[in-house]
Amino acid sequence: MTERTRRLGRLRRMVPEGRSSRATAEAAGVARPAEARGGRPRRRGAQPKVVALGGGMGLSASLAALRRITGDLTAVVTVADDGGSSGRLRDELGVLPPGDLRKALAALCGDDEWGQTWARVIQHRFQSKGDLHEHAVGNLLIVALWEQLGDHVQALDLVGKLLGAHGRVLPMSAVPLELQALVKGHDPERPDDVDTVRGQANVALTPGEVQSVHLVPNDPPAVPEAVAAVRDADWVVLGPGSWFSSVIPHLLVPELLDALTETKARKVLSLNLAPQPGETEGFSPQRHLEVLGRHAPKLALDVVLADEAAVPDRDSLTEAAKRLGAAIELAPVARTDGTPRHDPELLAAAYDRIFRMHGRIGPWR
Repeated sequence: MTERTRRLGRLRRMVPEGRSSRATAEAAGVARPAEARGGRPRRRGAQPKVVALGGGMGLSASLAALRRITGDLTAVVTVADDGGSSGRLRDELGVLPPGDLRKALAALCGDDEWGQTWARVIQHRFQSKGDLHEHAVGNLLIVALWEQLGDHVQALDLVGKLLGAHGRVLPMSAVPLELQALVKGHDPERPDDVDTVRGQANVALTPGEVQSVHLVPNDPPAVPEAVAAVRDADWVVLGPGSWFSSVIPHLLVPELLDALTETKARKVLSLNLAPQPGETEGFSPQRHLEVLGRHAPKLALDVVLADEAAVPDRDSLTEAAKRLGAAIELAPVARTDGTPRHDPELLAAAYDRIFRMHGRIGPWR
């Protein structure tokens, strides 16, 4: 038995089995109602296997909705972040950037006291005048377990078990990635020139028009568990999120793209509620589909989900969706406070309707 195996066994024994169950939670003095997931209970075996791809707050919104309608949920998360706490840990330790993984885990925490307490803890950022300033607790926890166990997937599974997360979180690649973009007019004094912008943080806020993005290395290895999850899914959900820096990167990992094009799962693309300042400023909903199609011309979709209030030209969006093989579904999914953020309950209702109306495959039928 190796030292890493012994260490993993000790850590697993420290986290009680069935942490998300009522009995364990009540023993800890925390009430966990049957509706802890935030949705109605479902019969065992009567739920779709769903894989959600993305990163950042867009993926978090999707996961917060999806955990309400299925207990068989896997998040596949981009690993190109190079800013903030994640970027500092990546530069100093050479690890995968943990920030988007942390956000996904927080989104999968339940709505009960246990889940929300842990969600706040792992999202907590230190405020100081020293080296810990702005580091997130969850980032440090994830990296510590990576170093202890030497395995990205086992460590994330263990964190999810500790949180009682309603789903699994996986990185899309086993190596840190650099996002690069070709941007027209990045320099306002040279509006017709195309420059290379390096780094996800820079791409997300770049002035000018993003023409395309690519990854360095350009053929990164996919995490095998992520590929297997996509191939075994009933539904794959892509988006919402930063289009060039969180959504499209999944299509640039060859093994993951092969899985997406070959899987028997149905695929739904969830559009953003508004263009993002910088990388998609001025984009129409149909423009988002056009650039996605250029990056993955062999990828076919089944459904494109959009908020009706965010679609000024339904006919043009319908035509753009048809070119990807998809039908459009318009539903109210935005919060009512006027901010361009998805409401988890409304988004859950939209996903649930899509899963029911657009054909069922797999054992949950």
